[in-house]
Amino acid sequence: MRAREKERLQRKLDREMQPFRRAGKDENPTNGLLRAVRKALRVPVAEIAGKMGVNRSGVFDLEARELKSSATLRSMSRMAEAMGCKLVYGIVPNYGETFEELAEERYWRGKAVDSGQ
Repeated sequence: MRAREKERLQRKLDREMQPFRRAGKDENPTNGLLRAVRKALRVPVAEIAGKMGVNRSGVFDLEARELKSSATLRSMSRMAEAMGCKLVYGIVPNYGETFEELAEERYWRGKAVDSGQ
């Protein structure tokens, strides 16, 4: 891929992921998000379970798996849909950096390795 095209893609990703970068500054920004949304919307667990085709304990199990980072995107998406929402996820560089900054950092780190520093 040409350098100009890579830079354009990095800038596009930086714009699109800006809200996620702000959230990414927290250590665990989405920890407990399913439960928080359920409670904020006051959606009964029985209603979610019915729409998902699981029992109530299945909903609580999914919320617990999210806390342990073992829930699948598919199951989280199903629960979001049962609450009238949709799952949107993002990947952002650590520490609130932009993709452009991270790419530049990786470039110079690679140059240091190549030169034996």
